[in-house]
Amino acid sequence: MGAKLGNAGGVGRRRRAHGVMSEINVTPFVDVMLVLLVIFMITAPLLTAGVQIDLPKTDAKAIGQQDNAPLEIALDRNGNIFIGETKVTMDRMAGMMQALAAETTDRRVYIKADQRLDYGKVMEVMAAVSRMGFTKIALVTDPTASGKK
Repeated sequence: MGAKLGNAGGVGRRRRAHGVMSEINVTPFVDVMLVLLVIFMITAPLLTAGVQIDLPKTDAKAIGQQDNAPLEIALDRNGNIFIGETKVTMDRMAGMMQALAAETTDRRVYIKADQRLDYGKVMEVMAAVSRMGFTKIALVTDPTASGKK
């Protein structure tokens, strides 16, 4: 009687029934993305503080949000000019506005000024923005209270 060679009695290595798995497991990716989404949803409102300005109080209606990214120029009570949160001089502001005007002058510009600031300074900034070709200029006020004291 001869000895069996090879796969005796089914014991030993068997060929895999399944091929190589080429699918990506996306569950950990989705988990990480959901955690990041929650983090950004919580922190995003905290990042919109901007420059602290005491705006004048009025009963004016709020401006509709037609633009995705309006340009904000702020003037504090000392007359310092800020574009976003960056402090700039009048000359640098004019240069930045000129560079933006080269792209498009259809962008909305919001000017926020402290109520104790000289009206002439506000008009000086507004005139500089207007000279660059911007026509959608809005003065921002605090709509939460009426103008009566």
